[in-house]
Amino acid sequence: MSELAGVARAWGWAEDQLSPLAGGLINQTYAVREHGVPTAVLQRVHPVFGGEVNLDIEAVTAHLAAKGMTTPRLVRTLAGEPWIVAGGRVWRALSWVDGVTVHTVPDPSWATAGGELLGRFHRAVADLAHDYHFARAGVHDTAGHLATLAVHVAAGGDPEWVELGREIAAQASDLPPLPQTAARHCHGDLKISNLLFHTEPVRGVCLVDLDTVGKSTMAFELGDAMRSWCNPRGEDTGGVRFDLEIFGAAIRGFRSVADALLTADERTAIVLGTETVTVELAARFCVDVFRDDYFGWDASRFPSRRAHNLVRARGQLALAQAIRAVRSDALEIVHG
Repeated sequence: MSELAGVARAWGWAEDQLSPLAGGLINQTYAVREHGVPTAVLQRVHPVFGGEVNLDIEAVTAHLAAKGMTTPRLVRTLAGEPWIVAGGRVWRALSWVDGVTVHTVPDPSWATAGGELLGRFHRAVADLAHDYHFARAGVHDTAGHLATLAVHVAAGGDPEWVELGREIAAQASDLPPLPQTAARHCHGDLKISNLLFHTEPVRGVCLVDLDTVGKSTMAFELGDAMRSWCNPRGEDTGGVRFDLEIFGAAIRGFRSVADALLTADERTAIVLGTETVTVELAARFCVDVFRDDYFGWDASRFPSRRAHNLVRARGQLALAQAIRAVRSDALEIVHG
C-alpha cells in the first residue's frame, strides 16, 4: 500500500478518489472526489507548520461559520483525530468549497469584491477569543529575513545572486518605520490566490490556506494583500507595476464593510506595510536562491527552483520600487 493510500484510509477514502491540485507554493494538496464531485481536500502540510495549527484552523473556521461566513472546515479522521502523521509529515483534510481561484486580479471589480470579503472576515473575527496553539516563528520578521540574506551575501556565491541580495538590502535601508498598532486576529497570507470567488457578478466567497491564521497587524495583513493584488502581472513575470486603481478599489471594498475597525495609524500602516512586506518577500525569495530548499516552483516554466526564485526576487524588488514611487498617492487613498 502506498503512503498516500494509507493516509486516505484514515478518513475512509480510497486512493483512486484523490487527484493532485496544482498552484500551492507550500502544501501538497489533493482533491477528494465522491462520484466525481469534489467534497474535500487532503493536504500534506509543509514541515514549517506544526500539527497544532489544525486546532487553530478548527477554532477560527468554527467562529467564522457561526457568523454566517462560508469557510472550509477541518474534517477529522474516522478516529476523530484533527490530523495524522505519516512519513514524518502532517496530513489533514478540509471540506471543499466551490469557487474560482485567480493568481492575478483581472480588473478592479475583483479587487472590490476581495476587499469586501476581507472586511467581512475581519469584522467576523473582531470578537474571536482564542489562544493560538501554533505560531510560525519569524513571520514578517523583516529585520530577521534581511539579516539572513546578509549572511548569505557575505558568504559569497554566484555573483548574480550576491548582487541581487545587495540591491534588496539597499532598498530595505530606506524603508519608513511602521506605526505601532494593535495586533488583531489575521489570516496572515492574503495573496489573491488565497481567496475564492464566484463570478457573474464577481463576489468573494471565502478565504483558504488558513495555516497562517494568528495575531498580526494590518500593516502585514492588508499590506501583503495589496502587494499581491496590485501587481497585475503576478510574482513570477517581468514588467511588474503597482496598480493604484486596483489598490483604491480594494481599499474601498474593505472600508465599505469594516471601516470602523481601522485607526488612522492602521490606514497609514497599510501603505507602509505594503512596501515593507514586498522588500521582505524579495529577501525571502533571494535567500531561497542561495538555499534552494523552501518555496515550491513551476517546473513547466522554469528549469529549477533557483531560476524561479531569481525571477520572483527580482520582481518583488521592482515592485517595492514601484510602490515607493506612488506612496503619497496610496496614502491619500487610505485616508480619503
